[in-house]
Amino acid sequence: MGTGEWIEERTGEAFELGEQLTVIGRQLRPGDRAPEFTLDHFDGSAVKPVRLTESAGKVRLVHTVNSLFTPVCHVETRRWEESRAGLPPGIEVYTVSMDLPFAQERWQVTEDVKHPMLSTHRSEQFGRDYGVLIKEWRLLQRAVFVIDRHDRIAYAQYVADQMREPDYGPALEAARRAAAA
Repeated sequence: MGTGEWIEERTGEAFELGEQLTVIGRQLRPGDRAPEFTLDHFDGSAVKPVRLTESAGKVRLVHTVNSLFTPVCHVETRRWEESRAGLPPGIEVYTVSMDLPFAQERWQVTEDVKHPMLSTHRSEQFGRDYGVLIKEWRLLQRAVFVIDRHDRIAYAQYVADQMREPDYGPALEAARRAAAA
């Protein structure tokens, strides 16, 4: 962030058990260009960078969680894994959290989850760019994004109550529509 740049802060758009949280970054809307990212993925032998541009031409369902090691995030990530089977070919599913890539991989192996876990532990930039960085926790707000083949946001859902799962149906339908387009 350069000198004089202003980053939007949204107070009260996320909460947990009555605690109002401040979310940093502008909410993305359908039609917006998906911000480029470089996140870490541990493949079992090394931490490797994963860029949005590497999946160009595919539909991406990207969901963000506070931490894989919390009950709601755990259930949510398992549910996205189960939902993958019903999606047409050419749709990539990614889980993004601030967890360390080694911890993500340990969780992934234990839970037999096949889709990639991406870590933004090195930088808050992804959280700012996608409008999901919770200031008080330095974790990501629960959200779901469908990014179309042209790197445009086809669907965005920001979950206010961090103790609730997202609405899966509309996100899955948006991914199917984007894949058919």
